[in-house]
Amino acid sequence: MSVRELVVLGTASQVPTRHRNHNGYLLLWDGRGILFDPGEGTQRQMIRSGVSASMITRICVTHFHGDHCLGLAGMIQRISLDGVPHEVPIHYPASGQVYFDRLRRASIFKDMSTLEPSPVDTPGPQHTDDTVELIAIRLSHTVESWGYRIQEPDGRRILPERLAELGIQGQDIGTLVRDGALQQGDRLIRLDEVSEPRPGQAVAIVMDTRPCRGAVELARGVDLLICESTYLDDARREAHERGHMTARDAAELAQEAGVRRLVLTHFSQRYPAAEQFLEEAARIHGDCVAARDGLRVDVPKRRRR
Repeated sequence: MSVRELVVLGTASQVPTRHRNHNGYLLLWDGRGILFDPGEGTQRQMIRSGVSASMITRICVTHFHGDHCLGLAGMIQRISLDGVPHEVPIHYPASGQVYFDRLRRASIFKDMSTLEPSPVDTPGPQHTDDTVELIAIRLSHTVESWGYRIQEPDGRRILPERLAELGIQGQDIGTLVRDGALQQGDRLIRLDEVSEPRPGQAVAIVMDTRPCRGAVELARGVDLLICESTYLDDARREAHERGHMTARDAAELAQEAGVRRLVLTHFSQRYPAAEQFLEEAARIHGDCVAARDGLRVDVPKRRRR
């Protein structure tokens, strides 16, 4: 059975707290595991959350501030130690190559990993295959920062009742899906007669940034948005000066972009509880979640057109 869910490994901005680890977000997607921004302590958080290094098939770093990347060295060494057999691409800002190189070789270990460094310097698709596309768009922080979007292509949903009406069964169903049409006696049955459009699901991660068009573009129509909300609205001016957003900013972004479910995270250590963030955002956007370490959040089911 396919699984599409977010495993929250850490939710702290800048420094860990008693209850919040540095950032870390693992998106499980039909057998893939895309790890975003592994901060310090990500290995331990994965153990606590019941996920393993072998589940990681891709890593994405938004920028090279420490709370978003200091765990990368440990994760690379853990991938090596656990003998992960598959190649693991790593996407990161090209301008931070020197920091990636330092983290890649931060200490002595027998490197058995197979990594594919994939620096990002141009907005748009960074990876495309038959089932998913990874898109990167520049954000507006105090250093170069990129957001990422996982986009499933649109498809079609087969309607069993239509198949039954037309007497299509067995191998003929596979032929119809594969070829887009099926000859049945004198009649040519086309796929669109027995199916309906199925919009592809999408997830976006928008980390350190002030409100900007890039964030809206990344979040446009996604089913799940993981979004920084470092401050509450009474500190909005400070947030924007430091290249961050408030919970209200995140909710307004979700509303403007037509997001279905918003996950708030990256909380400043000045706030002991996340409930205030949820209260502020929920006044603007209906489906909000205040992330906490160890939380699992489902990607909402596909909606029908």
